[in-house]
Amino acid sequence: MCNGSFPYFCRIFLALIAAGIIGGCASVNFDKSLSTTNQMAAGFTQGKLSLAQTEEQRTEMNRLAEEILQKPVSQGDAVLLALANSPGLQAMLAQNWSDAARAAQTGRISNPVFTFERLLSAGELELSGMIAFGLLDLLTLPQRSGMAQHMIDQAQLQLTSDVVDHITQVRLAWVKAVAARQNLFYAKQVHDAAQASAELGRLLQSAGNFNKIQRARQQAFYADATAQWATAQHEATSAREELIRLFGLTDGQSSRLLLPDRLPDLPKEPLSPEQAGSTTSKTRLDIRLARAEYEAAAKAQGLTMLTSFTDIELGVRYDSVKDRTDGHKTIKRGYEVSVSLPIFDWGDNQRDAMNARTLAAAYRLEATTRAAGSNLRQNYSAYRTTYDIARHYRDEVVPLRKTISEENLLRYNGMLIGVFELLADTRDQINSVIAAIDAERQFWLADAALQASMIGKPMQTSIAFTAGSGKESRDAPH
Repeated sequence: MCNGSFPYFCRIFLALIAAGIIGGCASVNFDKSLSTTNQMAAGFTQGKLSLAQTEEQRTEMNRLAEEILQKPVSQGDAVLLALANSPGLQAMLAQNWSDAARAAQTGRISNPVFTFERLLSAGELELSGMIAFGLLDLLTLPQRSGMAQHMIDQAQLQLTSDVVDHITQVRLAWVKAVAARQNLFYAKQVHDAAQASAELGRLLQSAGNFNKIQRARQQAFYADATAQWATAQHEATSAREELIRLFGLTDGQSSRLLLPDRLPDLPKEPLSPEQAGSTTSKTRLDIRLARAEYEAAAKAQGLTMLTSFTDIELGVRYDSVKDRTDGHKTIKRGYEVSVSLPIFDWGDNQRDAMNARTLAAAYRLEATTRAAGSNLRQNYSAYRTTYDIARHYRDEVVPLRKTISEENLLRYNGMLIGVFELLADTRDQINSVIAAIDAERQFWLADAALQASMIGKPMQTSIAFTAGSGKESRDAPH
Protein backbone atom coordinates (compact mmCIF):
# COMPACT_ATOMS: atom_id res chain seq x y z
CA MET A 1 0.00 0.00 0.00
CA CYS A 2 2.88 2.37 0.88
CA ASN A 3 4.71 1.59 -2.37
CA GLY A 4 2.53 3.84 -4.49
CA SER A 5 2.87 7.47 -5.42
CA PHE A 6 3.03 8.82 -1.90
CA PRO A 7 5.16 6.53 0.28
CA TYR A 8 6.27 9.60 2.20
CA PHE A 9 2.72 10.26 3.34
CA CYS A 10 2.28 6.63 4.29
CA ARG A 11 5.20 6.83 6.67
CA ILE A 12 3.88 10.03 8.21
CA PHE A 13 0.41 8.51 8.56
CA LEU A 14 1.77 5.40 10.24
CA ALA A 15 3.82 7.56 12.59
CA LEU A 16 0.65 9.45 13.62
CA ILE A 17 -1.20 6.20 14.25
CA ALA A 18 1.67 4.95 16.38
CA ALA A 19 1.67 8.19 18.36
CA GLY A 20 -2.06 7.84 18.97
CA ILE A 21 -1.68 4.26 20.16
CA ILE A 22 1.23 5.09 22.45
CA GLY A 23 -0.63 8.07 23.91
CA GLY A 24 -3.67 5.92 24.62
CA CYS A 25 -7.33 6.78 24.11
CA ALA A 26 -9.95 7.20 26.82
CA SER A 27 -13.13 5.24 26.18
CA VAL A 28 -16.47 4.59 27.88
CA ASN A 29 -17.96 1.20 28.69
CA PHE A 30 -21.42 2.20 29.88
CA ASP A 31 -22.44 -1.35 30.79
CA LYS A 32 -19.51 -1.38 33.17
CA SER A 33 -20.63 1.99 34.56
CA LEU A 34 -24.08 0.59 35.27
CA SER A 35 -22.54 -2.45 36.93
CA THR A 36 -20.39 -0.19 39.12
CA THR A 37 -23.44 1.83 40.16
CA ASN A 38 -25.32 -1.38 40.98
CA GLN A 39 -22.44 -2.36 43.26
CA MET A 40 -21.93 1.04 44.89
CA ALA A 41 -25.66 1.62 45.49
CA ALA A 42 -26.86 -1.97 45.88
CA GLY A 43 -29.21 -0.95 48.69
CA PHE A 44 -30.96 1.42 46.30
CA THR A 45 -30.94 -0.33 42.91
CA GLN A 46 -31.10 -3.93 44.18
CA GLY A 47 -28.72 -4.67 41.29
CA LYS A 48 -31.51 -4.02 38.75
CA LEU A 49 -30.35 -0.74 37.17
CA SER A 50 -30.11 -1.04 33.38
CA LEU A 51 -30.56 1.03 30.24
CA ALA A 52 -33.02 -0.33 27.68
CA GLN A 53 -31.41 0.17 24.28
CA THR A 54 -33.26 -2.42 22.19
CA GLU A 55 -36.88 -3.29 21.61
CA GLU A 56 -36.36 -6.65 23.31
CA GLN A 57 -35.02 -4.95 26.44
CA ARG A 58 -37.93 -2.52 26.51
CA THR A 59 -40.38 -5.40 26.13
CA GLU A 60 -38.79 -7.24 29.05
CA MET A 61 -38.99 -4.11 31.22
CA ASN A 62 -42.66 -3.64 30.31
CA ARG A 63 -43.32 -7.27 31.27
CA LEU A 64 -41.67 -6.72 34.65
CA ALA A 65 -43.68 -3.53 35.23
CA GLU A 66 -46.95 -5.30 34.44
CA GLU A 67 -46.00 -8.12 36.82
CA ILE A 68 -45.39 -5.64 39.65
CA LEU A 69 -48.71 -3.89 39.00
CA GLN A 70 -50.62 -7.13 39.56
CA LYS A 71 -50.47 -6.67 43.36
CA PRO A 72 -50.24 -3.80 45.85
CA VAL A 73 -46.92 -2.06 45.35
CA SER A 74 -44.66 -2.17 48.41
CA GLN A 75 -41.80 0.27 48.87
CA GLY A 76 -39.32 -2.27 47.50
CA ASP A 77 -41.60 -2.94 44.53
CA ALA A 78 -41.90 0.82 43.99
CA VAL A 79 -38.14 1.04 43.45
CA LEU A 80 -38.20 -1.89 41.00
CA LEU A 81 -41.15 -0.38 39.15
CA ALA A 82 -39.32 2.94 38.75
CA LEU A 83 -36.18 1.16 37.54
CA ALA A 84 -38.14 -0.84 34.99
CA ASN A 85 -40.72 1.66 33.82
CA SER A 86 -39.60 5.27 34.33
CA PRO A 87 -38.65 7.00 31.05
CA GLY A 88 -37.28 9.87 33.12
CA LEU A 89 -34.77 7.53 34.78
CA GLN A 90 -33.86 6.00 31.40
CA ALA A 91 -33.33 9.49 29.96
CA MET A 92 -31.04 10.32 32.89
CA LEU A 93 -28.97 7.19 32.21
CA ALA A 94 -28.71 7.97 28.50
CA GLN A 95 -27.71 11.57 29.22
CA ASN A 96 -24.97 10.40 31.56
CA TRP A 97 -23.70 8.08 28.84
CA SER A 98 -23.62 11.04 26.46
CA ASP A 99 -21.73 13.18 28.99
CA ALA A 100 -19.18 10.42 29.60
CA ALA A 101 -18.68 9.92 25.85
CA ARG A 102 -18.08 13.64 25.35
CA ALA A 103 -15.57 13.55 28.19
CA ALA A 104 -13.78 10.64 26.55
CA GLN A 105 -13.67 12.50 23.25
CA THR A 106 -11.57 15.27 24.80
CA GLY A 107 -8.82 12.72 25.37
CA ARG A 108 -8.44 11.76 21.73
CA ILE A 109 -6.20 13.28 19.11
CA SER A 110 -7.91 15.16 16.30
CA ASN A 111 -7.85 13.59 12.86
CA PRO A 112 -5.13 14.92 10.51
CA VAL A 113 -6.25 16.91 7.49
CA PHE A 114 -5.09 15.75 4.05
CA THR A 115 -4.96 18.36 1.28
CA PHE A 116 -4.39 17.48 -2.39
CA GLU A 117 -3.82 19.94 -5.26
CA ARG A 118 -3.47 19.37 -8.99
CA LEU A 119 -2.24 22.38 -10.95
CA LEU A 120 -1.90 22.33 -14.73
CA SER A 121 -0.02 25.00 -16.64
CA ALA A 122 1.18 25.21 -20.24
CA GLY A 123 4.36 23.31 -19.59
CA GLU A 124 4.01 21.68 -16.20
CA LEU A 125 1.81 19.39 -14.20
CA GLU A 126 2.11 19.94 -10.48
CA LEU A 127 0.71 17.57 -7.89
CA SER A 128 0.81 18.69 -4.27
CA GLY A 129 -0.26 16.93 -1.13
CA MET A 130 -0.06 17.88 2.53
CA ILE A 131 -0.96 16.22 5.83
CA ALA A 132 -1.56 18.77 8.60
CA PHE A 133 -2.20 18.11 12.26
CA GLY A 134 -2.09 20.03 15.52
CA LEU A 135 1.35 19.62 16.99
CA LEU A 136 0.29 20.69 20.47
CA ASP A 137 -2.69 18.39 20.11
CA LEU A 138 -0.30 15.51 19.60
CA LEU A 139 2.24 16.52 22.24
CA THR A 140 -0.38 16.98 24.94
CA LEU A 141 -2.23 13.74 24.15
CA PRO A 142 -1.09 11.88 27.30
CA GLN A 143 -2.18 14.78 29.52
CA ARG A 144 -5.52 15.13 27.77
CA SER A 145 -6.09 11.39 27.96
CA GLY A 146 -5.50 11.46 31.72
CA MET A 147 -7.79 14.45 32.10
CA ALA A 148 -10.50 12.69 30.09
CA GLN A 149 -10.25 9.65 32.33
CA HIS A 150 -10.77 11.84 35.39
CA MET A 151 -13.86 13.32 33.75
CA ILE A 152 -15.16 9.83 32.94
CA ASP A 153 -14.68 8.81 36.58
CA GLN A 154 -16.51 11.96 37.63
CA ALA A 155 -19.39 11.08 35.30
CA GLN A 156 -19.52 7.61 36.89
CA LEU A 157 -19.87 9.09 40.37
CA GLN A 158 -22.46 11.58 39.11
CA LEU A 159 -24.46 8.69 37.64
CA THR A 160 -24.54 6.91 41.00
CA SER A 161 -25.46 10.13 42.80
CA ASP A 162 -28.31 10.88 40.40
CA VAL A 163 -29.65 7.33 40.65
CA VAL A 164 -29.59 7.46 44.46
CA ASP A 165 -31.42 10.80 44.35
CA HIS A 166 -34.10 9.48 41.96
CA ILE A 167 -34.72 6.31 43.97
CA THR A 168 -34.87 8.32 47.20
CA GLN A 169 -37.52 10.53 45.62
CA VAL A 170 -39.48 7.38 44.73
CA ARG A 171 -39.25 6.15 48.31
CA LEU A 172 -40.39 9.51 49.68
CA ALA A 173 -43.29 9.71 47.22
CA TRP A 174 -44.39 6.17 48.09
CA VAL A 175 -44.47 7.00 51.81
CA LYS A 176 -46.48 10.16 51.17
CA ALA A 177 -48.96 8.36 48.90
CA VAL A 178 -49.63 5.50 51.33
CA ALA A 179 -49.89 7.86 54.32
CA ALA A 180 -52.29 10.11 52.42
CA ARG A 181 -54.39 7.05 51.59
CA GLN A 182 -54.56 6.18 55.30
CA ASN A 183 -55.41 9.75 56.26
CA LEU A 184 -58.22 9.83 53.73
CA PHE A 185 -59.79 6.73 55.28
CA TYR A 186 -59.84 8.23 58.77
CA ALA A 187 -60.81 11.70 57.55
CA LYS A 188 -63.92 10.06 56.08
CA GLN A 189 -64.71 8.53 59.48
CA VAL A 190 -64.37 11.91 61.18
CA HIS A 191 -66.61 13.42 58.51
CA ASP A 192 -69.27 10.72 59.00
CA ALA A 193 -69.23 11.14 62.79
CA ALA A 194 -69.52 14.92 62.47
CA GLN A 195 -72.33 14.54 59.95
CA ALA A 196 -74.26 12.28 62.31
CA SER A 197 -73.71 14.75 65.14
CA ALA A 198 -74.92 17.68 63.02
CA GLU A 199 -78.02 15.79 61.87
CA LEU A 200 -78.87 14.79 65.43
CA GLY A 201 -78.41 18.38 66.54
CA ARG A 202 -80.82 19.53 63.83
CA LEU A 203 -83.45 17.03 64.93
CA LEU A 204 -83.09 17.97 68.60
CA GLN A 205 -83.40 21.66 67.78
CA SER A 206 -86.55 20.93 65.80
CA ALA A 207 -87.94 19.07 68.84
CA GLY A 208 -87.03 21.99 71.10
CA ASN A 209 -84.33 20.10 73.03
CA PHE A 210 -81.39 22.07 71.58
CA ASN A 211 -80.85 25.79 71.51
CA LYS A 212 -79.41 27.64 68.54
CA ILE A 213 -75.81 27.79 69.77
CA GLN A 214 -75.75 24.07 70.56
CA ARG A 215 -76.96 23.28 67.07
CA ALA A 216 -74.46 25.73 65.52
CA ARG A 217 -71.58 24.12 67.44
CA GLN A 218 -72.40 20.68 66.00
CA GLN A 219 -72.83 22.15 62.53
CA ALA A 220 -69.42 23.87 62.83
CA PHE A 221 -67.82 20.52 63.67
CA TYR A 222 -69.40 19.08 60.56
CA ALA A 223 -68.27 21.99 58.37
CA ASP A 224 -64.68 21.65 59.57
CA ALA A 225 -64.72 17.89 59.05
CA THR A 226 -66.07 18.36 55.53
CA ALA A 227 -63.25 20.75 54.65
CA GLN A 228 -60.65 18.38 56.15
CA TRP A 229 -62.09 15.45 54.21
CA ALA A 230 -61.96 17.42 50.94
CA THR A 231 -58.36 18.40 51.69
CA ALA A 232 -57.48 14.78 52.45
CA GLN A 233 -59.01 13.72 49.14
CA HIS A 234 -56.86 16.19 47.23
CA GLU A 235 -53.72 15.28 49.16
CA ALA A 236 -54.28 11.59 48.45
CA THR A 237 -54.78 12.32 44.76
CA SER A 238 -51.77 14.65 44.59
CA ALA A 239 -49.47 12.17 46.36
CA ARG A 240 -50.63 9.32 44.14
CA GLU A 241 -50.09 11.36 40.97
CA GLU A 242 -46.59 12.36 42.09
CA LEU A 243 -45.78 8.68 42.51
CA ILE A 244 -47.28 7.88 39.10
CA ARG A 245 -45.03 10.49 37.47
CA LEU A 246 -41.94 9.04 39.13
CA PHE A 247 -42.99 5.57 37.98
CA GLY A 248 -43.59 6.89 34.46
CA LEU A 249 -46.91 5.05 34.26
CA THR A 250 -49.25 5.40 31.31
CA ASP A 251 -52.93 6.23 31.87
CA GLY A 252 -53.78 2.55 31.54
CA GLN A 253 -51.08 1.52 34.01
CA SER A 254 -51.99 4.23 36.51
CA SER A 255 -55.56 2.93 36.73
CA ARG A 256 -54.18 -0.46 37.79
CA LEU A 257 -51.79 0.91 40.41
CA LEU A 258 -52.61 -0.53 43.83
CA LEU A 259 -51.05 0.75 47.05
CA PRO A 260 -51.03 -0.86 50.51
CA ASP A 261 -53.70 0.22 52.96
CA ARG A 262 -51.14 1.28 55.56
CA LEU A 263 -47.50 2.10 56.10
CA PRO A 264 -45.12 -0.67 57.22
CA ASP A 265 -44.72 -1.34 60.92
CA LEU A 266 -41.94 0.48 62.70
CA PRO A 267 -38.66 -1.43 63.00
CA LYS A 268 -38.26 -3.26 66.30
CA GLU A 269 -35.08 -1.30 66.95
CA PRO A 270 -33.77 1.87 65.28
CA LEU A 271 -30.35 2.11 63.72
CA SER A 272 -27.63 2.96 66.23
CA PRO A 273 -25.40 6.01 65.72
CA GLU A 274 -22.52 3.63 64.99
CA GLN A 275 -24.50 1.89 62.24
CA ALA A 276 -25.59 5.19 60.73
CA GLY A 277 -22.04 6.55 60.77
CA SER A 278 -20.38 3.38 59.48
CA THR A 279 -19.76 4.88 56.02
CA THR A 280 -16.27 6.35 55.81
CA SER A 281 -15.44 9.61 54.11
CA LYS A 282 -13.51 7.73 51.44
CA THR A 283 -16.63 5.94 50.20
CA ARG A 284 -19.16 8.79 50.48
CA LEU A 285 -20.48 9.84 47.07
CA ASP A 286 -20.50 13.57 47.78
CA ILE A 287 -16.85 13.64 48.88
CA ARG A 288 -15.69 11.37 46.05
CA LEU A 289 -17.57 13.49 43.52
CA ALA A 290 -16.08 16.72 44.88
CA ARG A 291 -12.59 15.19 44.85
CA ALA A 292 -13.04 13.99 41.26
CA GLU A 293 -14.12 17.49 40.23
CA TYR A 294 -11.03 18.98 41.87
CA GLU A 295 -8.64 16.47 40.27
CA ALA A 296 -10.16 17.03 36.83
CA ALA A 297 -9.85 20.81 37.26
CA ALA A 298 -6.23 20.46 38.38
CA LYS A 299 -5.39 18.33 35.33
CA ALA A 300 -7.08 20.82 33.01
CA GLN A 301 -5.25 23.73 34.65
CA GLY A 302 -1.85 22.34 33.74
CA LEU A 303 -2.92 21.86 30.14
CA THR A 304 -4.42 25.34 29.88
CA MET A 305 -1.15 26.93 31.01
CA LEU A 306 0.36 25.74 27.71
CA THR A 307 -2.52 25.93 25.25
CA SER A 308 -3.70 29.38 26.32
CA PHE A 309 -0.56 31.06 24.90
CA THR A 310 -0.52 29.68 21.37
CA ASP A 311 -1.39 26.85 19.04
CA ILE A 312 0.95 25.13 16.61
CA GLU A 313 -0.03 23.27 13.44
CA LEU A 314 2.46 21.14 11.52
CA GLY A 315 1.94 20.30 7.88
CA VAL A 316 4.05 17.78 5.91
CA ARG A 317 4.18 18.53 2.15
CA TYR A 318 4.96 16.38 -0.86
CA ASP A 319 5.02 18.11 -4.27
CA SER A 320 5.63 16.54 -7.67
CA VAL A 321 6.30 18.86 -10.64
CA LYS A 322 6.43 17.23 -14.09
CA ASP A 323 7.67 18.97 -17.20
CA ARG A 324 5.16 18.11 -19.93
CA THR A 325 7.66 18.53 -22.74
CA ASP A 326 10.57 16.29 -21.67
CA GLY A 327 8.85 14.33 -18.89
CA HIS A 328 11.33 15.41 -16.26
CA LYS A 329 9.91 15.18 -12.76
CA THR A 330 10.95 17.21 -9.76
CA ILE A 331 10.11 16.06 -6.26
CA LYS A 332 9.78 18.51 -3.40
CA ARG A 333 9.44 17.53 0.22
CA GLY A 334 9.10 19.75 3.20
CA TYR A 335 6.92 20.95 5.99
CA GLU A 336 4.92 23.95 7.08
CA VAL A 337 4.53 25.26 10.58
CA SER A 338 1.65 27.51 11.54
CA VAL A 339 1.91 29.30 14.86
CA SER A 340 -0.85 31.32 16.49
CA LEU A 341 0.82 34.57 17.54
CA PRO A 342 -0.25 35.85 20.98
CA ILE A 343 -0.49 39.49 19.94
CA PHE A 344 -4.05 40.51 20.78
CA ASP A 345 -4.88 37.75 23.25
CA TRP A 346 -2.25 36.42 25.63
CA GLY A 347 -4.65 33.90 27.13
CA ASP A 348 -4.60 35.52 30.55
CA ASN A 349 -8.39 35.33 30.88
CA GLN A 350 -8.32 31.61 30.10
CA ARG A 351 -5.64 31.02 32.72
CA ASP A 352 -7.44 33.15 35.30
CA ALA A 353 -10.69 31.28 34.64
CA MET A 354 -8.99 27.91 35.00
CA ASN A 355 -7.15 28.96 38.16
CA ALA A 356 -10.39 30.19 39.67
CA ARG A 357 -12.16 27.00 38.66
CA THR A 358 -9.52 24.86 40.34
CA LEU A 359 -9.59 27.04 43.46
CA ALA A 360 -13.39 26.83 43.62
CA ALA A 361 -13.24 23.04 43.23
CA ALA A 362 -10.70 22.83 46.06
CA TYR A 363 -12.92 24.87 48.36
CA ARG A 364 -16.00 22.84 47.39
CA LEU A 365 -14.12 19.66 48.29
CA GLU A 366 -13.16 21.13 51.66
CA ALA A 367 -16.71 22.38 52.30
CA THR A 368 -18.21 19.02 51.36
CA THR A 369 -15.77 17.16 53.61
CA ARG A 370 -16.49 19.43 56.56
CA ALA A 371 -20.26 19.28 56.10
CA ALA A 372 -20.51 15.50 55.64
CA GLY A 373 -20.47 14.62 59.33
CA SER A 374 -22.85 17.43 60.24
CA ASN A 375 -25.38 16.41 57.57
CA LEU A 376 -25.28 12.82 58.75
CA ARG A 377 -25.76 13.79 62.40
CA GLN A 378 -28.70 16.03 61.49
CA ASN A 379 -30.39 13.31 59.45
CA TYR A 380 -29.80 10.74 62.18
CA SER A 381 -31.30 13.10 64.74
CA ALA A 382 -34.41 13.48 62.58
CA TYR A 383 -34.54 9.70 62.10
CA ARG A 384 -34.23 8.89 65.79
CA THR A 385 -36.62 11.65 66.90
CA THR A 386 -39.34 10.61 64.47
CA TYR A 387 -38.86 6.98 65.49
CA ASP A 388 -39.30 7.79 69.18
CA ILE A 389 -42.36 9.98 68.51
CA ALA A 390 -43.98 7.38 66.25
CA ARG A 391 -43.36 4.66 68.83
CA HIS A 392 -44.77 6.98 71.55
CA TYR A 393 -47.99 7.38 69.56
CA ARG A 394 -48.15 3.64 68.91
CA ASP A 395 -47.45 2.51 72.47
CA GLU A 396 -48.90 5.36 74.55
CA VAL A 397 -51.22 7.83 72.86
CA VAL A 398 -53.35 5.51 70.70
CA PRO A 399 -53.84 2.85 73.45
CA LEU A 400 -54.81 5.58 75.93
CA ARG A 401 -57.32 7.01 73.48
CA LYS A 402 -58.71 3.53 72.91
CA THR A 403 -59.09 3.03 76.66
CA ILE A 404 -60.86 6.37 77.04
CA SER A 405 -63.18 5.50 74.17
CA GLU A 406 -64.06 2.14 75.69
CA GLU A 407 -64.78 3.75 79.06
CA ASN A 408 -66.93 6.43 77.49
CA LEU A 409 -68.90 3.75 75.65
CA LEU A 410 -69.59 2.06 78.99
CA ARG A 411 -70.61 5.41 80.47
CA TYR A 412 -72.91 6.02 77.52
CA ASN A 413 -74.52 2.61 77.96
CA GLY A 414 -75.01 3.50 81.62
CA MET A 415 -76.62 6.79 80.55
CA LEU A 416 -73.89 8.79 82.30
CA ILE A 417 -73.00 10.74 79.16
CA GLY A 418 -74.98 11.65 76.07
CA VAL A 419 -74.57 10.78 72.42
CA PHE A 420 -72.80 14.05 71.63
CA GLU A 421 -70.08 13.37 74.16
CA LEU A 422 -69.68 9.91 72.66
CA LEU A 423 -69.42 11.31 69.13
CA ALA A 424 -66.89 13.93 70.24
CA ASP A 425 -64.78 11.22 71.86
CA THR A 426 -64.93 9.22 68.64
CA ARG A 427 -63.60 12.21 66.71
CA ASP A 428 -60.80 12.67 69.22
CA GLN A 429 -59.84 9.02 68.98
CA ILE A 430 -59.75 9.12 65.18
CA ASN A 431 -57.70 12.32 65.23
CA SER A 432 -55.18 10.58 67.48
CA VAL A 433 -54.93 7.75 64.98
CA ILE A 434 -54.39 10.28 62.19
CA ALA A 435 -51.65 11.94 64.26
CA ALA A 436 -50.05 8.51 64.76
CA ILE A 437 -50.12 7.95 60.99
CA ASP A 438 -48.45 11.32 60.50
CA ALA A 439 -45.76 10.33 63.00
CA GLU A 440 -45.13 7.08 61.12
CA ARG A 441 -45.09 8.98 57.84
CA GLN A 442 -42.43 11.36 59.10
CA PHE A 443 -40.36 8.46 60.40
CA TRP A 444 -40.31 6.71 57.02
CA LEU A 445 -39.50 9.99 55.29
CA ALA A 446 -36.61 10.50 57.72
CA ASP A 447 -35.52 6.88 57.17
CA ALA A 448 -35.31 7.41 53.40
CA ALA A 449 -33.39 10.66 53.92
CA LEU A 450 -30.96 8.95 56.31
CA GLN A 451 -30.28 6.11 53.87
CA ALA A 452 -29.44 8.68 51.18
CA SER A 453 -27.27 10.67 53.56
CA MET A 454 -25.34 7.57 54.63
CA ILE A 455 -24.23 6.84 51.07
CA GLY A 456 -23.33 10.48 50.47
CA LYS A 457 -26.44 12.18 49.07
CA PRO A 458 -27.45 14.47 51.97
CA MET A 459 -31.06 15.60 52.19
CA GLN A 460 -32.45 18.36 54.38
CA THR A 461 -35.11 17.15 56.84
CA SER A 462 -37.44 19.08 59.09
CA ILE A 463 -39.78 17.73 61.74
CA ALA A 464 -43.13 19.31 62.59
CA PHE A 465 -46.00 17.52 64.29
CA THR A 466 -49.48 18.80 65.05
CA ALA A 467 -50.38 16.82 68.12
CA GLY A 468 -53.69 15.07 67.99
CA SER A 469 -54.89 16.61 64.73
CA GLY A 470 -53.36 14.36 62.16
CA LYS A 471 -52.66 17.32 59.95
CA GLU A 472 -49.77 16.58 57.61
CA SER A 473 -46.62 18.60 58.06
CA ARG A 474 -45.59 20.63 55.07
CA ASP A 475 -41.93 20.06 55.91
CA ALA A 476 -40.48 16.98 54.32
CA PRO A 477 -37.10 15.82 53.03
CA HIS A 478 -36.16 17.56 49.82
